[in-house]
Amino acid sequence: MKSADSLDELRAGGHPMVPVGSAHADGLTPHPDWCSGALMGKRYVDSSGAEVLVTRAGIGTLGVGVTAMTLKAAAPLPASD
Repeated sequence: MKSADSLDELRAGGHPMVPVGSAHADGLTPHPDWCSGALMGKRYVDSSGAEVLVTRAGIGTLGVGVTAMTLKAAAPLPASD
């Protein structure tokens, strides 16, 4: 994982994310433009190089501010000849 100041604006489904156990607004639904989902066990990156590992899948797209994060490509495994 790589952290960056940009993660202060981390969002899911268009809404700000909060630390586990923190109070959050009830009844939030993902914004229609932010519903492509997040896959469990996958890493997402932003333009600054910050990485987020998804530990719980959901329908909300991950983003930083108004920019969606992208799925990080898996590194190829070395050949075992």
